[in-house]
Amino acid sequence: MDRSLVNSRAYFYLAITALFWGGNSVAGKMAVGHVSPMMLTTLRWLVALMVILALMTPQIRRDWDKIRRHWLQLLAYGAVGFTMFNAFLYSAVKYTSAINAVILQAGIPMLIFLFNFACFRTKASIAQIIGFTVTLIGVLTTAAHGDFTSLMRLQFNFGDALMILACIVYAVYTVTLRWKPALHWQSFIADPALGALLSAIPLLIWEVGSGAAIMPDATGWTIIVYAAIFPSLMSQVLYVRGVEMIGPNRAGLFINAIPVFGTLLSVLLVGETFHPFHLAALALVLGGIAIAEHGRPLR
Repeated sequence: MDRSLVNSRAYFYLAITALFWGGNSVAGKMAVGHVSPMMLTTLRWLVALMVILALMTPQIRRDWDKIRRHWLQLLAYGAVGFTMFNAFLYSAVKYTSAINAVILQAGIPMLIFLFNFACFRTKASIAQIIGFTVTLIGVLTTAAHGDFTSLMRLQFNFGDALMILACIVYAVYTVTLRWKPALHWQSFIADPALGALLSAIPLLIWEVGSGAAIMPDATGWTIIVYAAIFPSLMSQVLYVRGVEMIGPNRAGLFINAIPVFGTLLSVLLVGETFHPFHLAALALVLGGIAIAEHGRPLR
């Protein structure tokens, strides 16, 4: 397939992924008081797995021999990349501000660069480093609401430590996708989804035991269905495919578009005010990605 066509498809997949994950942040805001975090995490993967079994069972049966050979690896992808990241994230926001969480998530692409270099000596070009820096400025613009002096007043705490662990977990997950077995996307997502559900159940038991569990109401179930189909199912498939097509260093850079998309969706769905700095941040993030892509090392 023509390389430019491959790149275009990967950009589209990763942009949609960032959009859906940005929507997940908005859904998380809307879920407060309607469903508790671990209840949401568990039920969204239960619903996602039901959709997978209803629609994808024929393909899963065709690939069953491969799935059986790699079942532990696939379950681990779900436990680490799907459940562990969200468990750290949901726990972190109890102790830290949304601004801190956004800023720390912006470090995921750099962690991917570092892990790839440390493990595989994969180098980033000067243009990619510049592009990453520009996208980071865009994220900081969103986080600071255009007032960079506010960043100097931030205080770091236990929640920030949990958020750093979340970022490390997702960077590790992204880098290890290079060892993903060659499976049809429907078969690939099925076992990690099961792994995500199984690893979420102990967290739900802990939440229930602590008295913090909230059963979903009508709004909660709407959020669960959205999270199951878009951030949990479609986004993971598109992200894995994007990493497969252009590599983890390049794909990881699109993660910085998540807070920008989340802010824009907050304006549309939650009624937050759109400010000029939102437009500037979006231009910086997309411009940084363009710079990094234009000057990427030849493969």
